[in-house]
Amino acid sequence: MSKAGYVELQVATCFSFLRGASHPDELMRQAKALGYTALGVTDYNSVAGLVRAHDAACEQGIRLIPGARLELEDGAGLLVYPQDRDGWASLCRLLTLGARRGPHDAFQLRWQDLTREARALVLILLPTDDRRLPADMARLAELARQKDDGPAYVALTRRFEAHESERLAWTARLCVQNGVRPVVTGDVLWHDPSRQALHDVMTAIRCHRTLEVLGAERGRHLSRHLRSPGEIRALFPGYEDALARTREIAAACRFSLEDLRYQYPDETDGSGETPQAVLERLVRASVPHRYPTGTPTDVRQQLDHELALIARLGYAPYFLTVNTIVAYARSRGILCQGRGSAANSAVCYVLGITAIDPVRSGLLFERFVSEERQEPPDIDVDFEADRREEVIQWIYRRYGRSHAALCATLMRFQPKGALREVGRAFGLPEDLLGQMSKHLATVLHDDALLAERLGQIGLSAEDRRLGMALQFARLLVGFPRQYGTHPGGFVLTSDRLDELVPVRPAAMAERQTLVWDKDDIDRMRMMKVDVLGLGMLGCLRRCFELIQSRYHRTLDMTAIPPEDRATYQMIARADTLGTFQIESRAQMAMLPRTKPATFYDLVVQVAIVRPGPITGDMVHPYLRRRAGEEAPDCPSPALQRILGKTLGIPLFQEQAMQVAVHCAGFTGGEADQLRRSMGTFRSTGGVHHMKERLLGGMISNGYDPAFAAQIWTQLEGFGAYGFPESHAASFALIAYASAWLKCHYPDVFCAALLNSQPMGFYAPAQIVRDAREHGVEVRPVCINASRWDCTLEATRNGARQAVRLGFRLVSGLSCDAMARLILARGAGYDSLEDVWRRSDVPLTLLEKLAEADAFHALGADRRQALWTLKGFGAAPLPLFEAADRVRNAPTPEIWEPDPNLPWIAPGSAVVEDYHATGLSLRAHPVSFLRDALAGQEIIPIADLAQARDGAFVRVAGLVLMRQRPSTAKGVMFMTLEDETGTANLVFWKDRIAAQRAIVVGSGFIAAHGRLQREGDVIHLVVRFVEDLQPMLSRLGETSGRDLETRSRDFR
Repeated sequence: MSKAGYVELQVATCFSFLRGASHPDELMRQAKALGYTALGVTDYNSVAGLVRAHDAACEQGIRLIPGARLELEDGAGLLVYPQDRDGWASLCRLLTLGARRGPHDAFQLRWQDLTREARALVLILLPTDDRRLPADMARLAELARQKDDGPAYVALTRRFEAHESERLAWTARLCVQNGVRPVVTGDVLWHDPSRQALHDVMTAIRCHRTLEVLGAERGRHLSRHLRSPGEIRALFPGYEDALARTREIAAACRFSLEDLRYQYPDETDGSGETPQAVLERLVRASVPHRYPTGTPTDVRQQLDHELALIARLGYAPYFLTVNTIVAYARSRGILCQGRGSAANSAVCYVLGITAIDPVRSGLLFERFVSEERQEPPDIDVDFEADRREEVIQWIYRRYGRSHAALCATLMRFQPKGALREVGRAFGLPEDLLGQMSKHLATVLHDDALLAERLGQIGLSAEDRRLGMALQFARLLVGFPRQYGTHPGGFVLTSDRLDELVPVRPAAMAERQTLVWDKDDIDRMRMMKVDVLGLGMLGCLRRCFELIQSRYHRTLDMTAIPPEDRATYQMIARADTLGTFQIESRAQMAMLPRTKPATFYDLVVQVAIVRPGPITGDMVHPYLRRRAGEEAPDCPSPALQRILGKTLGIPLFQEQAMQVAVHCAGFTGGEADQLRRSMGTFRSTGGVHHMKERLLGGMISNGYDPAFAAQIWTQLEGFGAYGFPESHAASFALIAYASAWLKCHYPDVFCAALLNSQPMGFYAPAQIVRDAREHGVEVRPVCINASRWDCTLEATRNGARQAVRLGFRLVSGLSCDAMARLILARGAGYDSLEDVWRRSDVPLTLLEKLAEADAFHALGADRRQALWTLKGFGAAPLPLFEAADRVRNAPTPEIWEPDPNLPWIAPGSAVVEDYHATGLSLRAHPVSFLRDALAGQEIIPIADLAQARDGAFVRVAGLVLMRQRPSTAKGVMFMTLEDETGTANLVFWKDRIAAQRAIVVGSGFIAAHGRLQREGDVIHLVVRFVEDLQPMLSRLGETSGRDLETRSRDFR
């Protein structure tokens, strides 16, 4: 087991959150270097890190002995190792029980639980407290007698304290008295002595203390690095038997994660048919729905090919499970659509799981399922975001909570969080932590930029405490912090799930998660169905419902007219606010240049505005080729077949794989490895080992070295951002549907989009403004006309409906209270007092409605309504209610003469609108400041259209959004809005640094810069900015309220 015959059985990794200070791969590399051939990993109350530890051990040629450290409710601790598959099931059940019994993120397990479940487990008692050790040892001995399946053990561990030898000898004597066996363990918490200091910081964070007062807690964890077998033997002279028992235990524990076997759920409903037969029957029955005029030969051949491969690989149950889930959603009227590589499958298309015909689109099935890879397929299905929970709870009901759980996500320390937590451990003041988190997080790992940023905020790395805090924050980034829940990655099993992997309650009620994340699940070859939420699907469903009810036309995704010229003309104008995938500032800047005119153009558009194509230098060549300024570079027929439709640019993973196979001589398996390497390049740099293979292969096949290097650069740029063509096509379908609806039913689209918020890049104010610019009448919130959602109302011309804003836009209201108000409304309220008496809505919420100016239909403006409501009691008195029923007329409870309320200025009214609903239908806030802005030579944004390229101009506006993509090399993009339109601003890195507080923090700025024009696309490259927030604040002087502006900021 090791060169010196010792096996370390007590190693905690970083998956013992804030206890282990090393990653599994670091520990395994160190173990290999120290001569170990086996290592036991026992994280605290968890097996979350074992899959990674298993892979790291395999890479080093070390045998992993998987286990866990169980912390019992009474303070006892045990190392638990499964001897075989049954023992693993016992351990998983124990971990599941402990996680379920305790409150959130707590763990509660008792000795009685071990008595019931500890079958095929090796138990090692940890002497956590000498005072309780005799009682714990007696309990362990009794448990061993009841189990009767092998000896129990007690750990002998050095604490490097006074009287250590006496303590070890006393422990060994107790073992003899109780009939249990002592065994040596190192209680390892990090791989190398250099990690001691990081562990001190982690301990301070875990204990919510500063390092200065850590005291005994630090002393308990001294010298816990992984020692060589020889060092351990030197520390335990005279305990040769206890050292040898480590080999005894290692030999007894033969379980490996490779022993786990996943079983699909049974979807045959007891029909007696095999899953494959059921799948084939469903496919045959579904074909006519997709091909009503007859099945083309190539489609039939593709279906036969896919079904044969699915049969050979035994994947039919997976397809049946996904089909069952999708069928349920459709039966409930929940819009859904598969995406990702599943859209490469004709079987998925015919069953209605996906919406793209892969045969007509020339998509590659082997990107989805490959006999060579023999990996379980992975189908991602998007459901309406606000109805996805219905699907999730149905899955739990159908399959049972013993067979269904979501994958975990591991929440890791990010720079902002690491700076805050480490700073607190060093005792730095909270205001300084806020500054560090805000200004230093993005440059934490860049020494030069970090020093520069420190100087800008008046700090210096020469400060010893600050410098050390920054150093340890860097180290902590990437360490696991806590469990999270995957957005929708379900694992469904035929056998009990908690005997395969531990299950724990999720933070959200009525959900449960595994302790393994999606990568662990993939590695263990377990089926995962991604039940994801997409807000735009809910918006589309609302559109279809409104069109049916208001225009009496039945529409769905399949009935939207394809290749609509008016829709593409709108897209080419970048008139895409609110649409799916093509609404961002980057997309709007590119659309007038690419001018998509077909569906495939839209597929490319979705794919190209992503970090991968940008960093791979694909965008500009594509734009030049699209404009006819440069010929596509495809120097061979093979490349022409692969890259011709994307003008010689490899945009999709399938193209990268085909280039590798047909141009560089890769096998299919090697090409798939290239795809995988591209997916992990940004985090591991793993793609570089294939560079020589691809370049050499292309050159040997006659390609110019410079061209091969260019192809490599483009593939390398994919990073983790490349995706299959089928995924882009699936998203392009939704993008087209949203654009068609915006083009032909802007009233419907506006109402549905508002009812789907929060979603996308734009706030309700911008959505409403855009709709009005498209000729849609928008009506204010009204006590007698509004419902919770925004609705459509008839207009005089009848050609288009008006949008009535709903109560959902009023800040502070609840849906339940407004439902009561609407139910009591009947034919309408006739006075404020009538509302107060009949609506059963608290006075505080009626005041919210008054602040939103919702009582105008009753002849009361905002101030009058608030004044009147102040005169009412908290609730109507029963006596007066009885009188009302008798007289059938409202009776004033308090009579006061109408007050002479002060006039509210128009600008203040707009401020009040924004405060209540986030938008105003009166006027744009900047319009009230136009004269003052003109006096500063600030022009309206609309005038930029007439300005010459290269001109220096000044504009001002509200900050709608800031975007700082990781690929932009520090550049920030900002969108400003005034009463005439919007402007796109570009800030270079040095300009951000020079005026960072204004650029990052102000909601209303003036920007001076040089106009840059490329065709119809206009940008302002900013030289300097001015904070105009004080000017904006003066708008609300007569109301005593500042205008609240909130930008939407993205990376």
